Amino acid sequence: MFSVIIRVKNEEAFIGQAIQSCIDYLEQPEIVIVNDHSNDKSLYICRLFVANDDLNKGNPKSDFCNLKIINIDDYTPGKALNLGVKNCSNNNIIILSSHCSIKKFNHKIIIRDLEKYGVLFGNQNPLYHGKRIKKNYIWSNFTDKEVINMWSEAENRYFFHNAASIFKKDILVENPFDEKLAGKEDRYWARDWINKKNKIIYQPEFEVDHFYSLHGHTWKGIG
Repeated sequence: MFSVIIRVKNEEAFIGQAIQSCIDYLEQPEIVIVNDHSNDKSLYICRLFVANDDLNKGNPKSDFCNLKIINIDDYTPGKALNLGVKNCSNNNIIILSSHCSIKKFNHKIIIRDLEKYGVLFGNQNPLYHGKRIKKNYIWSNFTDKEVINMWSEAENRYFFHNAASIFKKDILVENPFDEKLAGKEDRYWARDWINKKNKIIYQPEFEVDHFYSLHGHTWKGIG
Protein backbone atom coordinates (compact mmCIF):
# COMPACT_ATOMS: atom_id res chain seq x y z
CA MET A 1 0.00 0.00 0.00
CA PHE A 2 1.24 3.46 -0.91
CA SER A 3 0.61 6.96 0.37
CA VAL A 4 1.20 9.74 -2.16
CA ILE A 5 2.17 13.29 -1.19
CA ILE A 6 1.30 15.98 -3.74
CA ARG A 7 2.09 19.63 -3.07
CA VAL A 8 -0.49 21.96 -4.60
CA LYS A 9 -0.78 25.68 -5.25
CA ASN A 10 -3.20 26.66 -8.03
CA GLU A 11 -2.69 23.49 -10.09
CA GLU A 12 -6.14 23.09 -11.64
CA ALA A 13 -4.62 22.33 -15.05
CA PHE A 14 -2.70 19.26 -13.85
CA ILE A 15 -3.80 17.99 -10.44
CA GLY A 16 -6.66 15.86 -11.73
CA GLN A 17 -4.49 13.84 -14.06
CA ALA A 18 -1.85 13.41 -11.34
CA ILE A 19 -4.42 11.93 -8.94
CA GLN A 20 -6.06 9.83 -11.65
CA SER A 21 -2.70 8.29 -12.56
CA CYS A 22 -2.21 7.25 -8.93
CA ILE A 23 -5.61 5.56 -8.93
CA ASP A 24 -4.79 3.85 -12.25
CA TYR A 25 -1.38 2.46 -11.22
CA LEU A 26 -1.62 1.99 -7.44
CA GLU A 27 -4.02 -0.23 -5.55
CA GLN A 28 -6.28 1.92 -3.34
CA PRO A 29 -3.71 4.67 -2.75
CA GLU A 30 -3.90 7.21 0.01
CA ILE A 31 -3.43 10.70 -1.45
CA VAL A 32 -2.21 13.49 0.83
CA ILE A 33 -2.68 16.92 -0.75
CA VAL A 34 -0.59 19.63 0.90
CA ASN A 35 -2.34 22.83 -0.15
CA ASP A 36 -0.53 26.16 -0.19
CA HIS A 37 -3.45 28.63 -0.29
CA SER A 38 -4.84 27.63 -3.68
CA ASN A 39 -7.48 30.04 -4.95
CA ASP A 40 -8.36 28.35 -8.24
CA LYS A 41 -10.29 25.09 -8.78
CA SER A 42 -7.51 22.83 -7.50
CA LEU A 43 -9.26 21.73 -4.31
CA TYR A 44 -12.60 21.32 -6.08
CA ILE A 45 -10.89 18.94 -8.51
CA CYS A 46 -9.18 17.06 -5.67
CA ARG A 47 -12.52 16.49 -3.95
CA LEU A 48 -13.92 14.84 -7.10
CA PHE A 49 -11.72 11.85 -6.25
CA VAL A 50 -12.63 11.47 -2.57
CA ALA A 51 -14.17 8.09 -1.73
CA ASN A 52 -17.50 8.43 0.06
CA ASP A 53 -19.55 5.34 0.92
CA ASP A 54 -22.80 7.30 0.94
CA LEU A 55 -22.35 9.13 -2.36
CA ASN A 56 -20.38 6.56 -4.36
CA LYS A 57 -22.62 3.51 -4.02
CA GLY A 58 -22.61 1.44 -7.17
CA ASN A 59 -19.45 3.07 -8.51
CA PRO A 60 -16.19 1.09 -8.76
CA LYS A 61 -13.78 1.69 -5.90
CA SER A 62 -11.12 2.29 -8.54
CA ASP A 63 -12.83 5.59 -9.44
CA PHE A 64 -12.04 7.12 -6.04
CA CYS A 65 -9.40 7.07 -3.31
CA ASN A 66 -8.71 7.95 0.30
CA LEU A 67 -7.76 11.60 -0.16
CA LYS A 68 -6.78 14.08 2.54
CA ILE A 69 -6.32 17.82 2.11
CA ILE A 70 -3.84 19.43 4.50
CA ASN A 71 -3.40 23.20 4.50
CA ILE A 72 -0.01 24.79 5.11
CA ASP A 73 1.12 28.27 6.11
CA ASP A 74 4.61 29.73 5.60
CA TYR A 75 5.27 27.29 2.78
CA THR A 76 8.66 25.87 1.95
CA PRO A 77 9.15 22.69 -0.08
CA GLY A 78 10.67 20.80 2.85
CA LYS A 79 8.07 21.95 5.34
CA ALA A 80 5.27 20.84 3.00
CA LEU A 81 6.81 17.40 2.52
CA ASN A 82 7.46 16.89 6.24
CA LEU A 83 3.85 17.83 6.96
CA GLY A 84 2.70 15.40 4.31
CA VAL A 85 4.75 12.59 5.84
CA LYS A 86 3.14 13.18 9.24
CA ASN A 87 -0.27 12.66 7.62
CA CYS A 88 0.62 9.47 5.71
CA SER A 89 -0.80 6.19 7.03
CA ASN A 90 1.21 3.75 4.90
CA ASN A 91 4.83 2.65 5.18
CA ASN A 92 5.65 3.35 1.53
CA ILE A 93 5.50 7.03 0.54
CA ILE A 94 5.52 8.41 -2.99
CA ILE A 95 6.28 12.07 -3.58
CA LEU A 96 4.71 13.14 -6.86
CA SER A 97 4.72 16.55 -8.52
CA SER A 98 1.30 17.97 -9.27
CA HIS A 99 2.61 18.39 -12.85
CA CYS A 100 3.35 14.68 -13.24
CA SER A 101 1.32 11.69 -14.38
CA ILE A 102 2.46 8.13 -13.73
CA LYS A 103 3.12 6.15 -16.92
CA LYS A 104 4.86 3.04 -15.58
CA PHE A 105 4.95 1.44 -12.15
CA ASN A 106 6.55 -2.00 -11.89
CA HIS A 107 5.34 -3.04 -8.44
CA LYS A 108 7.60 -6.08 -8.12
CA ILE A 109 10.82 -4.23 -8.92
CA ILE A 110 9.88 -1.12 -6.94
CA ILE A 111 9.03 -3.07 -3.78
CA ARG A 112 12.28 -5.05 -4.19
CA ASP A 113 14.32 -1.84 -4.40
CA LEU A 114 12.48 -0.18 -1.53
CA GLU A 115 13.26 -3.14 0.72
CA LYS A 116 16.92 -3.06 -0.31
CA TYR A 117 17.64 0.69 -0.47
CA GLY A 118 14.69 2.44 1.17
CA VAL A 119 14.84 5.32 -1.31
CA LEU A 120 14.41 5.52 -5.08
CA PHE A 121 13.42 7.95 -7.79
CA GLY A 122 12.02 7.41 -11.23
CA ASN A 123 12.29 8.36 -14.86
CA GLN A 124 10.73 11.58 -16.15
CA ASN A 125 9.60 12.43 -19.67
CA PRO A 126 9.46 16.22 -20.25
CA LEU A 127 6.44 17.47 -22.20
CA TYR A 128 6.53 21.13 -23.23
CA HIS A 129 2.96 22.29 -23.95
CA GLY A 130 2.13 18.65 -24.66
CA LYS A 131 5.11 18.05 -26.96
CA ARG A 132 7.71 15.49 -25.84
CA ILE A 133 11.09 17.24 -25.94
CA LYS A 134 14.70 16.12 -26.02
CA LYS A 135 16.21 15.37 -22.63
CA ASN A 136 18.78 18.15 -22.30
CA TYR A 137 20.30 19.67 -19.15
CA ILE A 138 18.53 18.32 -16.05
CA TRP A 139 16.44 15.90 -18.09
CA SER A 140 19.55 14.12 -19.39
CA ASN A 141 19.84 12.41 -16.00
CA PHE A 142 16.66 10.46 -16.69
CA THR A 143 17.97 7.53 -18.69
CA ASP A 144 16.75 3.97 -19.26
CA LYS A 145 19.33 2.34 -16.97
CA GLU A 146 19.36 1.81 -13.21
CA VAL A 147 21.93 3.94 -11.37
CA ILE A 148 23.10 3.82 -7.75
CA ASN A 149 23.88 7.22 -6.19
CA MET A 150 23.57 9.14 -9.47
CA TRP A 151 26.06 11.96 -9.95
CA SER A 152 25.14 14.97 -12.08
CA GLU A 153 28.07 16.48 -13.99
CA ALA A 154 25.92 19.52 -14.85
CA GLU A 155 25.15 20.27 -11.21
CA ASN A 156 28.40 18.82 -9.79
CA ARG A 157 26.56 16.98 -7.05
CA TYR A 158 24.46 13.90 -6.37
CA PHE A 159 21.26 13.93 -8.37
CA PHE A 160 17.87 13.09 -6.93
CA HIS A 161 14.44 14.43 -7.84
CA ASN A 162 11.24 14.67 -5.81
CA ALA A 163 8.89 15.02 -8.78
CA ALA A 164 8.75 11.21 -8.71
CA SER A 165 10.40 9.62 -5.68
CA ILE A 166 9.57 6.85 -3.20
CA PHE A 167 10.66 6.32 0.40
CA LYS A 168 10.14 4.03 3.35
CA LYS A 169 8.27 6.21 5.83
CA ASP A 170 10.61 5.59 8.77
CA ILE A 171 13.51 7.00 6.74
CA LEU A 172 11.69 10.31 6.27
CA VAL A 173 10.54 10.42 9.88
CA GLU A 174 14.13 10.03 11.07
CA ASN A 175 15.63 12.14 8.27
CA PRO A 176 13.22 14.99 7.47
CA PHE A 177 13.72 17.51 4.69
CA ASP A 178 15.35 20.85 5.47
CA GLU A 179 12.49 23.30 6.03
CA LYS A 180 14.61 26.41 5.54
CA LEU A 181 15.47 25.80 1.89
CA ALA A 182 13.57 27.68 -0.80
CA GLY A 183 14.24 24.91 -3.33
CA LYS A 184 16.33 21.85 -4.26
CA GLU A 185 15.40 20.20 -0.97
CA ASP A 186 15.72 16.86 -2.74
CA ARG A 187 19.38 17.36 -3.77
CA TYR A 188 20.44 18.44 -0.29
CA TRP A 189 18.53 15.57 1.29
CA ALA A 190 20.26 13.11 -1.07
CA ARG A 191 23.66 14.59 -0.27
CA ASP A 192 23.16 14.13 3.46
CA TRP A 193 21.67 10.64 3.05
CA ILE A 194 24.51 9.40 0.83
CA ASN A 195 27.14 10.99 3.09
CA LYS A 196 25.76 8.76 5.85
CA LYS A 197 26.91 5.77 3.73
CA ASN A 198 23.45 5.05 2.33
CA LYS A 199 22.40 4.38 -1.26
CA ILE A 200 19.68 5.74 -3.53
CA ILE A 201 18.63 3.90 -6.68
CA TYR A 202 17.39 5.54 -9.84
CA GLN A 203 14.80 3.08 -11.13
CA PRO A 204 13.30 3.71 -14.61
CA GLU A 205 10.65 1.05 -13.94
CA PHE A 206 8.93 3.96 -12.19
CA GLU A 207 8.18 6.53 -14.89
CA VAL A 208 6.17 9.72 -15.17
CA ASP A 209 5.31 12.32 -17.76
CA HIS A 210 6.32 15.75 -16.44
CA PHE A 211 4.25 18.54 -17.98
CA TYR A 212 5.47 22.07 -18.49
CA SER A 213 4.07 24.63 -16.07
CA LEU A 214 4.91 28.23 -15.33
CA HIS A 215 4.96 27.20 -11.66
CA GLY A 216 7.26 24.19 -12.20
CA HIS A 217 10.75 24.83 -10.81
CA THR A 218 12.24 22.02 -12.91
CA TRP A 219 11.25 23.97 -16.02
CA LYS A 220 13.00 27.24 -15.15
CA GLY A 221 15.02 28.37 -18.15
CA ILE A 222 13.49 25.83 -20.52
CA GLY A 223 11.28 26.79 -23.42
